Amino acid sequence: MLSVPLGRLVAFCSRRAIAVVLVFAFLIVGATYASYALLGVTTDTGTMFSASLDWKKRSDEMGRLFPQKQDQLVAVIDAALPEEAQQTALALAAKLRDDHAHFNYVTTPQTDPYLVRNGLMFLDAKALERVLNTTITAQPFLSELAADPSGRGLFNALNLIALGISQGQADLGPFHAALDGFATTLQHSVSGTPEPLSWERLLAGDLADLGGKYQFVVTQPKLDYDSFQPGGAASDAIRNAANSLPFVQSGRAHVHITGDTQIADEEFATVAEGMVAGLLGSLVLVSLWLILAVHTWRIIIPIIITLVSGLLLTTGFAAIVVGKLNLISVAFAILFVGIAVDFAIQFSVRFRAQALPDGSSPGLLDALEQTGNETGHQILVAAMATSAGFLAFTPTAFVGVAQLGLIAGFGMLFAFICTLTLLPALLRLFRPTSGHGKIGFAFARPVDVAIRHHRKPILGVFVVIALVGVALVPRLTFDADPLHTKNPKSEGMVTLGMLMSEPQYSPYTVDVLMPDLDQAAAMSDKLSSLPMVHDALWLGSLVPADQKDKLPLIQDAANIMLPTLLVPNPAPAPDADALRTAAAKTAAALGGVMDKLPADDPLRRIQSALAHLSQADDQRVLATNEALVRFLPMQLNMLRDMLQVKPVAISDVPAQLAHDYLLPDGRALVEVHPTKDMKGNRALHTYVEEIQKVAPMAAGSAIDIVQSAATMVHAFVTAAAAAIVMIAIILAVALRKLLDTALVLAPLLLSALMTVILIIVVPEQLNFANIIALPLLLGVGVSFNIYFVMNWRAGIKLPLSSPTARAVLFSALTTGTAFGSLAASHHPGTASMGRLLLLSLACTLVATLVFVPALLPKRSIDEE
Repeated sequence: MLSVPLGRLVAFCSRRAIAVVLVFAFLIVGATYASYALLGVTTDTGTMFSASLDWKKRSDEMGRLFPQKQDQLVAVIDAALPEEAQQTALALAAKLRDDHAHFNYVTTPQTDPYLVRNGLMFLDAKALERVLNTTITAQPFLSELAADPSGRGLFNALNLIALGISQGQADLGPFHAALDGFATTLQHSVSGTPEPLSWERLLAGDLADLGGKYQFVVTQPKLDYDSFQPGGAASDAIRNAANSLPFVQSGRAHVHITGDTQIADEEFATVAEGMVAGLLGSLVLVSLWLILAVHTWRIIIPIIITLVSGLLLTTGFAAIVVGKLNLISVAFAILFVGIAVDFAIQFSVRFRAQALPDGSSPGLLDALEQTGNETGHQILVAAMATSAGFLAFTPTAFVGVAQLGLIAGFGMLFAFICTLTLLPALLRLFRPTSGHGKIGFAFARPVDVAIRHHRKPILGVFVVIALVGVALVPRLTFDADPLHTKNPKSEGMVTLGMLMSEPQYSPYTVDVLMPDLDQAAAMSDKLSSLPMVHDALWLGSLVPADQKDKLPLIQDAANIMLPTLLVPNPAPAPDADALRTAAAKTAAALGGVMDKLPADDPLRRIQSALAHLSQADDQRVLATNEALVRFLPMQLNMLRDMLQVKPVAISDVPAQLAHDYLLPDGRALVEVHPTKDMKGNRALHTYVEEIQKVAPMAAGSAIDIVQSAATMVHAFVTAAAAAIVMIAIILAVALRKLLDTALVLAPLLLSALMTVILIIVVPEQLNFANIIALPLLLGVGVSFNIYFVMNWRAGIKLPLSSPTARAVLFSALTTGTAFGSLAASHHPGTASMGRLLLLSLACTLVATLVFVPALLPKRSIDEE
């Protein structure tokens, strides 16, 4: 038996307490240095899966071939007017391009000259006809503005409208919305609150927003991997540059930051905050429960020192073996505190309960050795079984949990070593008293008796519960979407939420790499016909369709418009007097046709505002002129360019746009966007399944999410089965009886099935963050059950009133409060982890304290 050697080890360490403490101090200093020098953290969810997986290979290859699409920071500009958003984007990009310390490249995709020049041809035929007809109808108006792009030219153009009304030749129906917008802007300016006029909306109407309501500045930051937030410096650079821009300072434009780098930085910041808070909360609450468990600081301080020492040693091990933690393995500290404290509490409570046959207190060294004899082998079996449960996850392709299993598995062995060596040495130095033989729960004695007397009904109830759990297992679903575990209130996620209503901005893209452009075109056609696909873009998508039909329409409009729009020498900018004169003239002209206008006609408002403007001071007149025509030259230049469009082919697409879809070796990318918001798992799976039937070798974020879910589920099913087998082998060797092994495993399986019931009923969605509840369930459940079964085999009659029950309860309370602190985290993944851990712990505690006492077979001594 191991009880005697382990008891002697405890005695040896307690007799040489100072030497033991010095050895551990040396080891802890080394582990701390290794942690500082070697340990890092990555927020890249892509590192949580084995690179040998087929879908991961395709994903990694796509990232290698198109590196410009990786690690992006995107500034999203939201402004009152499209011109304000566009100018803000251009100004921001200009500032960031000069910042070579923080950015590899900066682009503004929507303002690319090629796309702007061919803007009319990218419209569908009906929309194009509408725009051209409106523009041609406004030709006299626009020609006046081209000759004099100022408020004076604008007022003179309005004179033409007044002339047409007076002669009964003006049909203002198509221009009612434009005139109404102009009237509103003019009234604001005259009243002293000028707002710029959007000529894009004035001329294009609702078609102005066809390209989306936001402008983008796409950057690839230089990441600092020595920082907890690798893209933090670049994000700050974007914010500082944006805050210096005029439209941002005036509040008319807002710059929001998103992109995979921003979301990853926010993810780590929130997770780290939750983990640090949870760890600190764990230590504080552990101290509280320890006071209630052992009553004396002479034991509490040694337990805490032992716990922290084991944690530091485990962290050093992680630094040396793993090097870089991920978003799952970083949780090892919480798991260590939650489980390792159980070993120390078990030892300390049993130490406090030591007494001689006559009821007197034994000497300190004798009490420690006897405690080692009683508990050493129990803690060893519990540590080995718990470690095996964790290590079973190490060979799986789910690297995130494999790392966690490796660290936590060895952490349990460190916890065992610390408990049987460092803790006795510290207890010797702090010199607490033993001999408290009634350290258990005396009030639980009637409960013990009641459970033993009603074993069969109690077991019957648990059998029904287990069957319900088995029936509900098929209803478990796994949500592998990483967006669902991120803080929805962070800037990156809020900004992404703003964009997700537009399919082209969906994060659930699919990438299909084809051998050449012809096959890319064919694949695009196939994918575009799928019900769940909004579009499948390839390089040819950057070439306007139906050019033979559209070009004649544009050329006809150009023949009418360009002669009057191409003005060699526009009139110089007017002064305030010239503006007042023009306003007075137009007000008089419109005043002469008031009797021919409906009561709600916007021209009435325009006439009144112009009359007031003609009497205004210079400052207000010039401010009004600026508001009215600030964006006019830009819009006229754009219109001139779009009317001079020529036929384009794939070869005309600029290289900076083409390299997102075409590789140097001729391979071509097809980028697929979903037709609807992919928030539901079923919709996402359907979308991916549709695409994979057509393109089995597809990659992209949507594929990664679905395939990672399958990888996780397979990993956990495989690891759970392996863990149970390994635990069973350890128990069979240690306990030497098949019955005892079954008595430990049965409540473990029961607690798992009860957890399934609670997951469905609460409900609580399984995800890659909270799935670590499974290895914890195995670890805690095995430990608790082993203590009760081994005590039963040793002849203890009343398990619930024993010191072991007290230790189990307070171990569960310390673990539960640690997880409760995680449940309060602002990070949804961390919070769901805490909630599920609490649920699984509650089920484990019920199985241990109710099911196990009822399950233990009756012995002859129980009848006495």
